[in-house]
Amino acid sequence: MVNYSRAHICQCLSRLATVKRNSVVTITGDRRKTGEEFVQGVLSLSRGLIELGVLSGDVVAISSFNSDGYLEWLLAVAYIGGIIAPLNYRWSFKEACLAMSTIRPVMLVTDESCNHWYSELQSNAIPSLKCHVSLGSPSSDFIKRWNILMADMLKVHPLRSSPLNCFWAPEDAVIVCFTSGSTGRPKGVMISHSALIVQSLAKIAIVGYGEDDVYLHTAPLCHIGGLSSAMAMLMVGACHVLIPKFDAKFAVDVIEQYCVTSLITVPAIMADLVTLIRVKKTWKGRDTIKKILNGGGGLSIELTKDATECFPKAKLLSAYGMTETCSSLTFMTLYDPTQTPDQLPPTFGKINCNSAQQPQGVCVGMPAPHIELKICIDGSSHVGRILTRGPHVMLRYWDQNFDKLPESGHEVWLDTGDIGSIDNDGNVWLIGRGNGRIKSGGENVYPEEVEAVLLKHPGVIASVIVGITDTRLTEMVVACVKLREHWQWSDDSYEHVTKNKGLLLSSDVLRQHCREKNLTGFKIPKVFILWRKPFPLTTTGKVRRDQIRREVMSHLKSLPSNL
Repeated sequence: MVNYSRAHICQCLSRLATVKRNSVVTITGDRRKTGEEFVQGVLSLSRGLIELGVLSGDVVAISSFNSDGYLEWLLAVAYIGGIIAPLNYRWSFKEACLAMSTIRPVMLVTDESCNHWYSELQSNAIPSLKCHVSLGSPSSDFIKRWNILMADMLKVHPLRSSPLNCFWAPEDAVIVCFTSGSTGRPKGVMISHSALIVQSLAKIAIVGYGEDDVYLHTAPLCHIGGLSSAMAMLMVGACHVLIPKFDAKFAVDVIEQYCVTSLITVPAIMADLVTLIRVKKTWKGRDTIKKILNGGGGLSIELTKDATECFPKAKLLSAYGMTETCSSLTFMTLYDPTQTPDQLPPTFGKINCNSAQQPQGVCVGMPAPHIELKICIDGSSHVGRILTRGPHVMLRYWDQNFDKLPESGHEVWLDTGDIGSIDNDGNVWLIGRGNGRIKSGGENVYPEEVEAVLLKHPGVIASVIVGITDTRLTEMVVACVKLREHWQWSDDSYEHVTKNKGLLLSSDVLRQHCREKNLTGFKIPKVFILWRKPFPLTTTGKVRRDQIRREVMSHLKSLPSNL
């Protein structure tokens, strides 16, 4: 039977080739491509891959800076029914080798960001690899030495072949996206065409992306947030401005140069942008930026205020999600310049924060229309594991045995690994990661909940909660805090600090702040550490708690101390 409804991410090419035929759709440095040029590049590369022997279901690994070429490869591999596997260019060769040994790619595509891999690639050959391709412009000596193919050499002109139809890989898989690896060895997550498309449609509907948008790629295309937002922009026919990797100064210059209208952030990116913009005498992005979607952790109240001052005409939203759900599960509007707080849509962020019945944790908004969520409750509590199901959920992990997957007739929900609740209005409240909880005195403490309370203090710009081994409590709750500009840390007593009219903070002041915010006693940190340097982050902007915990433990004997 013919299947007329099968989803494919390359169905976006029709719009680019017609509606955006003569419009610029990608900007990479000085290179600009119209819709027609971009589509021809994808189709020419598809034909070249077929002639090279790449088959439906084959995996092609790519590790590169962001570029228009990267987007072409994503679509070209998908077009012929292949599976693209974005690798993180910041990985060591050992990490990349572990990933490739799992997915067994037939081809590896890299640029200059991964030149340091090649000497080890030769001595630690990946058996499945048939060829290496360069997206960059290496020297002729480099090409000969490592026997590398050039990406442009693979493209076959359309006149040399008959028209192609797109193909699908088994299970309709299209991308293997690796988790960040913050809790162990990264896993390959199999994403389907349907998941990417339905996720893109949700972003288009909720954020409001359109064909007139000029989208700056601030996130790497190896990350699900960067991938799903890129797909949404391809579907609407927006213009993509691609910078190799995020650099705050470069990003600010590009925003002004190309009149960028939309971008995505994580808290670290937003903080870097705000820091630079606030000292600029003139800032053109104030008038051009219209949409900002933040993920990878919530923005503090103060950082949200700073963002609205720097981007006063931008709709600012926050999203909560994960790789296994093809990015965003819930959305919440933090700021909309066209509406007063009372006019915000009730489904996206209208929260009664003063309610005595307010659930514990951090509100992350409501599920997108296609998302189904439920709370798996243990005992009489309304708090439990957050589960989800729907077309947005991954097919499976790459190394998961397909034969052992549950039968389709059974009720199957994906456990997100997060703990939270859903209030009577349908808002999701996130307490923390189930595997990140701290066991202190027999009670569960979720770091994210405590961090959210600390961020409500005007003197705290960032905080990280970790659990340190303790003989009496099992684990002791320790808070690492960064202060806002002009605030200072004091070791004096609460009475002395509060009598002083200056911008002073101390351990006692923050403990009292936690009490005033109704944080349960056993959750209040026993130790506060002033953290002066940047928090270590993964490439996706998530805090590396394991590294912070090690550093705290190494300084435990001298606490309190300034790290």
